[in-house]
Amino acid sequence: MKKDVYILGIETSCDETAASIVKNGTVIVSNVVASQIESQKRFGGVVPEIASRHHVEEITVVIEQALQEAQLTPAELDAVAVTEGPGLVGALLIGINAAKAFAFANSLPIIGVHHIAGHIYANQLVEPMEFPLLALIVSGGHTEMVIMREHGSFELIGETRDDAAGEAYDKVARVLGLPYPGGPHVDKLALASDTAVEFPRAWLEKDSYDFSFSGLKSAVINYKHNLEQRGGTLDAGAVAAGFQQSVVEVITVKAVRAAKEYQVKQVIAAGGVAANKGLRASLEQAFTEQGIPFSVPPISLCTDNAAMIAAAGTEMYLSGVRGDLSMNGRPGIQLSSWSN
Repeated sequence: MKKDVYILGIETSCDETAASIVKNGTVIVSNVVASQIESQKRFGGVVPEIASRHHVEEITVVIEQALQEAQLTPAELDAVAVTEGPGLVGALLIGINAAKAFAFANSLPIIGVHHIAGHIYANQLVEPMEFPLLALIVSGGHTEMVIMREHGSFELIGETRDDAAGEAYDKVARVLGLPYPGGPHVDKLALASDTAVEFPRAWLEKDSYDFSFSGLKSAVINYKHNLEQRGGTLDAGAVAAGFQQSVVEVITVKAVRAAKEYQVKQVIAAGGVAANKGLRASLEQAFTEQGIPFSVPPISLCTDNAAMIAAAGTEMYLSGVRGDLSMNGRPGIQLSSWSN
């Protein structure tokens, strides 16, 4: 019988301190997340220095808790996987140094994982991947489309040119006076509204798979300012609905076009904005109509967590990828293939 592979995952790229143990890359044995939302809420966003300090306070706690919940000892682990980037450099360093110390103390190999690869592999914790597939990553810092022809193979076909979708959501939320994090509040307002303000769609050049949401954000700001100058009353729900319809339509249309062009067998969504109910519903309907299987993880695996890092780390471990103790935080790291 093949031995089960247990990987400890560590994630500290932004404002979640997380540790998880995953078996064979598909089964979550433990998954611990210490969120900083309440601490960061008063600032209306993530303050990097405060995020780093919280990571220092929580990192050993979440690692110990992950081991306890899994009922495993360090000697029973096969490797440690940690987010190497992208992210806030100070936050990344806390997780990386904790991972290096843990790996060194327990004679375990260490593997640096790209944060986006982690988001993609969160889907494997739900169901197997079918290649070739289209991965749609929609988060606070990223809006990307990636073609995967096998495990560890990433071909970037589209990315954001300015504001990522999640970033635009948070900025529009602030314009509407909604609390942090703004995305879920905009989604809720949009779904509850019977009317929608018409905002532009940024399609960019013909056949482009890139995204741009900065102009849409500016359109929302200008709409509010013009309304205020005329003495009108802002209908926050209608603005949220119009904004969300623009974002969702562009993402859905481009994803469907890419899936058909590359003849994929599966489409997967990943990232924090993949938890958006409006986007999920639009993608599910569109790909059902196209007859293409569509998968999106539960909301708990869309937001930052360490199980996704352990899942990606498992595939890297099985492919023979290893890091070393010279690993450093790489906030600008590009997603690259580890397979041949």
